[in-house]
Amino acid sequence: MKNKQHSSAHAESQHKARKRFGQNFLIDHGIIRDIVRSIHPQKTDQIVEIGPGKGAITQLLADSCDNLSVIELDRDLVPWLKVKFEHHPNFQLFQADALQFDFNQLIKNQQPLRIVGNLPYNISTPLIFHLLTYANKVQDMHFMLQKEVVKRMAAQPGDGAYGRLGIMVQYYCAVEDLFDVPPTSFDPAPKVDSAIVRLTPYAQLPHVANNIKSLETLVNVAFQQRRKTLRNSLKQLLTAEQMESLPVDLGLRPEEISLPEYVAMSNLLGELSLNPGTVSGDE
Repeated sequence: MKNKQHSSAHAESQHKARKRFGQNFLIDHGIIRDIVRSIHPQKTDQIVEIGPGKGAITQLLADSCDNLSVIELDRDLVPWLKVKFEHHPNFQLFQADALQFDFNQLIKNQQPLRIVGNLPYNISTPLIFHLLTYANKVQDMHFMLQKEVVKRMAAQPGDGAYGRLGIMVQYYCAVEDLFDVPPTSFDPAPKVDSAIVRLTPYAQLPHVANNIKSLETLVNVAFQQRRKTLRNSLKQLLTAEQMESLPVDLGLRPEEISLPEYVAMSNLLGELSLNPGTVSGDE
């Protein structure tokens, strides 16, 4: 076992961050402790870590809870992670792409998941949208993200960062921007600042869309031309007569409309022949 651990540790120490995986390994032990303190893991929690990398956060999570699952895309890190955590009770490792992963398979005894991750910046937005589809099965989510992305998640109407991402995340979750993380906390150091965000799905949605696809389509179309007024940006979706029935000032820009107003608009238009389609892209 010593030889096995030694060779695995050597492989880990030689592992270089890969740009194609968006890898930036967290090395600041103070920040690591702050993150885990924010998560406040309990023994009985069902915790899922996305992208454990070299196990910086994983070790403290494993010490705190009895049910830990990790999802790692990089095949070269998998053997090292297996050796390091093989004696931890109920540790599961999945070599998989979190963007395609079915998180339902991790749920045990109807217990909600607690999801944690230092997310690669290049896939953070589509991954967040993927995870929101499991919101009713999640207790909370704690993520390290590019600071700009966290600001967009937490933004309010009138903010320059307010847009599709913030509206749809806030539809499902309460958003807390916890603290910033400087580039020097990583190896290699990224060229941007990072931040820790907590997303807590609502037990009961404060504003309910009758058709979530219609809401997604409405918001997506509105922010494709965010500098234009609603009257101009929604032309491709609605007739002039339909737009006049909307309960908002059509002279406002999309970034000036609140989440409750978007939900109200979506519900009012629900009986019209909106094609929900597939929401793609970003604002």
